[in-house]
Amino acid sequence: MAALEGLSGGGGELVFDAPGINGHEEEEDSSTVLLSVLAQHGQVGLSFYDSEDSSLHYMVDTPDSHELHLLARVIQEVSPHIIITSAKQDRCMTRFLQQLGSNPDYKPEVVTYPFVDFGLEIGKQRLLSAHLPFLPAAISERDKMSYLSSCISFDSPLMLRTVGALLKCLDRRRVGVELEDSSVGVPILQFSAYTLKGVVCIDRDTYSVLQIFKSELHPSVYKLHSGEKEGLSLYGILNRCKSKFGSRLLRQWFLRPTQDHAVLQRRQEVIRFFTSPRNSDVLSTLQSLLRNIRNIPTLLRRMSLSHTKVTDWQSLYKTVCSAVSIRNMVRHLPQSIQLFHDISEGFSDDLNYISSIISRVVDFETSMAENCFTIKPNVDPAIDEKKRRMIGLSDFLTDVARRELEHLDTCIPSCCVIYIPLIGFLLSVPRLPSMVEKEDFMIEGLDFMFLSEDRLHYRSQRTKELDDLLGDLHCDIRDMEMAVMTQLQNTILERSSSLHKILDLIAELDCLMAMGCTSQEYGYTSPKLLSHRKISVTQGRHPLLELCSPVFVANSFQSSESQGRVKIITGPNSSGKSIYLKQVGLIVFMALIGSDVPAKEAEIGLVDGVFTRMQSRESVSVGLSTFMIDLNQMAQALNSSTGNSLVLIDEFGKGTNTVDGLSLLAASVSHWLRKAPVDVPHILLATNFHSLLQLGLLPSSTLLSLMTLETAVDGDELVFLYQLKEGICRSSYAANIATLAGLPVSLVQRGVEVSELYRTGRPIKHIDKASSDEQANRCRSAVEKFMNLDLEDKDLDLLRFMKEELLSSTRQLLNHS
Repeated sequence: MAALEGLSGGGGELVFDAPGINGHEEEEDSSTVLLSVLAQHGQVGLSFYDSEDSSLHYMVDTPDSHELHLLARVIQEVSPHIIITSAKQDRCMTRFLQQLGSNPDYKPEVVTYPFVDFGLEIGKQRLLSAHLPFLPAAISERDKMSYLSSCISFDSPLMLRTVGALLKCLDRRRVGVELEDSSVGVPILQFSAYTLKGVVCIDRDTYSVLQIFKSELHPSVYKLHSGEKEGLSLYGILNRCKSKFGSRLLRQWFLRPTQDHAVLQRRQEVIRFFTSPRNSDVLSTLQSLLRNIRNIPTLLRRMSLSHTKVTDWQSLYKTVCSAVSIRNMVRHLPQSIQLFHDISEGFSDDLNYISSIISRVVDFETSMAENCFTIKPNVDPAIDEKKRRMIGLSDFLTDVARRELEHLDTCIPSCCVIYIPLIGFLLSVPRLPSMVEKEDFMIEGLDFMFLSEDRLHYRSQRTKELDDLLGDLHCDIRDMEMAVMTQLQNTILERSSSLHKILDLIAELDCLMAMGCTSQEYGYTSPKLLSHRKISVTQGRHPLLELCSPVFVANSFQSSESQGRVKIITGPNSSGKSIYLKQVGLIVFMALIGSDVPAKEAEIGLVDGVFTRMQSRESVSVGLSTFMIDLNQMAQALNSSTGNSLVLIDEFGKGTNTVDGLSLLAASVSHWLRKAPVDVPHILLATNFHSLLQLGLLPSSTLLSLMTLETAVDGDELVFLYQLKEGICRSSYAANIATLAGLPVSLVQRGVEVSELYRTGRPIKHIDKASSDEQANRCRSAVEKFMNLDLEDKDLDLLRFMKEELLSSTRQLLNHS
C-alpha cells in the first residue's frame, strides 16, 4: 500500500489539483458528478453521484489490470468533476492519479480522505442515514435495510466502502442544497447499477446460478493453503490456456461479456480457423510454444530492481525465442485474420535483437552450475584475461607452495597456497601433534590467520605480494560480470514496450486457441451475430450437463421482435425446466464472449444484460429472509432489464403462501406484457403455478408463448422425454415423482386422496388405518350390549349405561381419529 503524496494527516479532506472544473466550465449544465473509488488487490469498486437528477450510481467490485484500464474507461465515460479516494491505496492507484493529473485537457479535482472513512460498517451506516425523500420518514432501520438491499449489492465490499466516503463528501460540500437549511440533507432520489458502455450487465447471482464459475477447495492436502481450484463450470471447460496470463485474460472476458460485434467477430474468425481439422498441426505447435512464455511484467520488474536471478534470464530467453517462433509461424497464416496480422506486425525486430544479445552474452550452463550470472567468452576482454589467470592459478600456486616449504621448519611435512575470495591468498599447513595451544601456532615470519579442519592458515610475505599482484580475482570477475548484467538489463528495459505488447497479443491468441480446442472436441458451432432483437437457437444443448449425462435431448429456442418473447414453461418436477432455462442463458453468454456455442445453429441478436431469479441464496450480511432475497432478484430484473435483456425466472413465488406467490408472479409477467413490444425483454419463466394459466391471470398477447416439456405415463410409471413443445402441463405428476423419489406407497396414495378431496372442495377426514379394525370391534360390542338390555327391568339405569358404554366408545373413536 502506498500513501498518496501530499497527505498531511488529520480527519479532514485533502484536495490535490483543484483548478476548478476544467473542461466543464464552459458548459451550461451546472450539474456536478462526484466519483468515489477504491482499488485493492486487483479489484476496483466505485460509486458516483450526479447532482442533475440526484442519482447515486454504483459498480460492483470488478477485476482490473495493474494499469487500471477499466477505471480509465469509467472516468472517460462519466467525466467526474471530483474524484474521491483513500489516502492509503495500492501503488497502481497512486500512479494512475499522477498520470491523470498530467493530462492538460482534463484535470478533475482529487480529494483524499483517511482510510478509516472508507470502512465497511461506516459505509453501511452512512447509507442508512442518507436522505431518501421517497421513503416514509417513520420507516424502521430494518425495513430501510431491506429496501436498500434491493437497490444495492451488499456483496461488493469495496463499492460499499466508496459509497460511505461519497456520502461524507456530499454532506460536507452540500452538493445541490448549498442554499438550504443545514438540517436539509443531500437528496438521493434513485439508485442505479452502472455498467460500462458495450459491456453486458450480469450480476453475481447470474454467474452463480448458471455455473459460469465454480470454486472448490483443492483436494490435495499440500495445496490447501494455496487457495481454490475451478470445479465443473463453463470457465473450467473452456479454460484450456497454456499460460497463466492467458487464463487471466479469459477470466476477464467472462467477467466482461461484450456487445461490440467487431470484438466478437475478431474472436470468432480466429476460433473458426483453429477448429478446422486441417489446422490442427498449427494449433498444437503454437500451444507447445506458448508453454515457454513466462510472466514478462514480473521479469521486467525484477530487472528494474536488479533482483534478476539466473532462472529469470533463462525464462526471458525462452519467452523471447518462443515469441519469435510464434511470429514466424503466424506470418505464414492468413493475414486477413486480424489477430494474425497484429501479431505479424506487432512482434517487432526488437525481439530478435533481445534474443540474440542474451544468447551472445549469457553462459547459461555455467550460470546454472555456479548459481550466479556468468558471461560467455569474448564478451569482455578484461574479464577473459582475469578468468585465464584464475584457470592457470592452480599450477602457479603449487609452484609458490613448493618454494614456501623450503623456508619452513623441517618438521612441517607439506604446505599449499590457497585462494579465498574476499580474504586473498593464504599459506595452509597441517596441524602438528605438538601444536596444542594458540601459542604453539606461531611460526616465525608468518602471520597466523585461523584454524580450520586441522589446518593452520597463515599470511606470508609472498602471499601478500600475490594479493598486491593479482588482487581479489574472484570478486573482480564477479563485479565486472555484474556490470555487464546491468548494462544488458538496461538494454532490454529500453525495449520493454515491445515485450509488453507481445504479452497482450499472445494472451489473446492463447484464449482463442483454448476455446477453439473446446469447440472442436464438443461439436460447438459459431453463432451468427445479429443487429436486431432476436435470439434463435436450433437444437441447443447444456454445455455442462451434456458432459455428465450419457444421453442429452437437444431443444430449440426462438424469440423474435414480435412473437414468443415471453415464454411460460410448465411441466412436472424433474422434467428439465430449470436445465432448459440455464441452457439458453449459457448459450447466449458464450456468444457474448466470442465463443462457439453448443447448438446446431444459433443467431444471437442484441443483448445488454442477463438477469435471473432462479436460485435463493442466503445472506448473513443483510439479514434477509430467503423470500425477501428472491424478491430483490425479481426487483432487479423488473427495474433494470430492457428490451434487449434476457430474463430467466424459475419458480418465483414459492417462498410464500400460494395465493400471494401466484399474485406476485402474475403481476410481474403482466407488467412486462403491457409494455410496448420494443421494451419487452426475452423472458423464460418456469413455474408449477398452473393456475396462472388455468385462471386466465395474464393478458392475451402475441408476445406470450406457452411451452411444456413432454412426459409419458407407462402404467403407474412417469417417463420423462425432456422434449420441449407448445402447450400446457395439466398435472404436476407429484405422486409419480414422489414414488420415483422412494416415498412409501401408502403415503403417496394418501397424498393423492387428500389432493383430490381438496381439489373438489370435499371435507378431508382424518384416518388411522392401523386401528380401524379395533374401532369396528368396539362399535360392534357397544351395539350388542345395547341390544341385550332388558328395557322392562326396573333397576336399569339407561342414562348410566349411555355414559359408561356409548360415550366411552365414542371418546375412544375420536381419540384414535
